[in-house]
Order: sequence, then C-alpha cells, then structure tokens
Amino acid sequence: MTSSEFASNSDNFCYRHPDRQSFVLCQRCMRTICPECQTQAAVGVICPECMAAERKNRTPAQKRAQRRWGGRSSGTIAAATRGGKPVVTYALLIITSFIGLVQLIPGIGDAVTDALYFRGPFLYPALFPFPFEPWRLLTTVFAHGGFIHLALNMLGLWMLGQILEPMLGRARYLALYLISGLGGSVMVAVLAPTTATVGASGAIFGLMAALLIIGRHIGGNVTGILIILGINFAIGFVFGGIAWQAHLGGAIVGALVALIYTRTRRREQRTWQILLLAATVVVLIVVVAFVPPLVLLA
Repeated sequence: MTSSEFASNSDNFCYRHPDRQSFVLCQRCMRTICPECQTQAAVGVICPECMAAERKNRTPAQKRAQRRWGGRSSGTIAAATRGGKPVVTYALLIITSFIGLVQLIPGIGDAVTDALYFRGPFLYPALFPFPFEPWRLLTTVFAHGGFIHLALNMLGLWMLGQILEPMLGRARYLALYLISGLGGSVMVAVLAPTTATVGASGAIFGLMAALLIIGRHIGGNVTGILIILGINFAIGFVFGGIAWQAHLGGAIVGALVALIYTRTRRREQRTWQILLLAATVVVLIVVVAFVPPLVLLA
C-alpha cells in the first residue's frame, strides 16, 4: 500500500526504521515503531529509547528485584516480544487447522462438527426444539466444511495476519478477528436464521475490510484490497453452499472495528477504544437476540 501521500507522512513509518510501515505507537513517546522495535511493558509496547530511559531511572531496589526475579525466563519473554512475530495468527492457524483436520476423521469428525457449527435455532429454544447454545456464534469460526474450505481460509488468515497483527498489536488484532467472526454469525442469524454454517470466512472478511479501512486511513493505495474483497464477496453468490451472509456481516463489523481503532489511536483514548469495542459486541448481541425472532414470526 503505497502512495505519495502515504510515503510523505513519516508518522506511518517506524522512526528508527523509516522503510518499515507500522500502526503501533510507543506508549510513552507516541512515536510509530515497527515489530522489531516493540518491547512489552506495563503500559503496552514501548520503543528502545524509552526502555533504555526506564531502565536508567530504576531505583536500586528495583534493580535488585530485577536481578532476583528476572532470571533467564524474563529475558526469553522479552526477546520473544521484541521479535514482533504474529503469534496470535500462528495460534489461530494451529487451533483452527487442528480442529479442521480432526473433522476429516471418519467417525469423529461428524461429532466435532455437530458440537461447533452454528445455526439460528440454537439461540431460540422457545421457537425450535434445540438446546440454548449461544457459544456457537463463535465456535463456528473454528470449524470448516472440508479440506479446501479450511485451506483457503487459513491461507487468507496467514497472509492478512502477517500484515495486520504487527500493525495493530496482538490484543487489538485478536479482538478484531473474534468480533468480526461474531458479526458474521449474527448476520447469518438475521438474514438466514435456519441456515447451518461453519468456517472462519466471516472473520477473514473482517480482516480484509479492516485492512481496507486502515490502509485508507494512513494514505495507502487500497485499490487492490478493494478488488480482492469484491471478488471474494461475489464468489459467494456464484457458487452454491457459501454463506455470503457471514461474509457480509464479517466485513461490516471488521470495517467498524478498524474505524474505531483509527479514531482512538492515542494512548489517552484507550479507554474509549475499549468501551466502543464493548458497545459493538453488546449491539451485536442485542440484534441477534431480538431481530431474528421477529423475522421468523413475521
């Protein structure tokens, strides 16, 4: 994502590595830092200069405590954090791939799918002879309908995660993924309340939409992302058996979460960011609790 406007704005690049794009700020000096320059601290991630200043200003008691309790393990953790690897993406890949492969085992896979898939009637026991199992709104993100379905979604997760997770930070990235997946399930419940669905497509579309919003916010050329998003969304109408409703819901919610991130980027806005994300989740829960029953009873 490059453009003259983007390239001319130094705030979009790490101050220590001007060729590296990032969306993460040092929580002390508020300068942009890339994954290599990020060090985990009590306030979030901070840059090497602020970390050096913090260490220099430690009291003798704090230094003694560090020598006593820091040990080799804390150094290992700090080194892993500074590496900036997309560990959340890797964890999601491992968990989802494991579940997807277990689903392929005869005699076991069907039971796993039955325990994880989402269908509207699981939310409305008063209307259907199904148990009340609202957690399926999220567990469906980790189940898939076959090897090709799993492989395509995991490829998308791997490609998008390597870009978004270092830009957003691990917690914000995980929140984006899960809330987008929730949004996909809610849209299925609203538009196709009796349809059974599995797959991480809603969450993946949320990542794509978020990359589009964030790229536009920092002045990048997002034409390519927009085309890919449009093509993938259109595929849901061309081929049967694809829950395009989940794609739509994930994309809308992912774009909304990304918009919240871009408007609450500063440290003093962190509380507002958390409150807005929580409000988004509450709105989704209210919608899925009341709208589909009205549709079914209409």
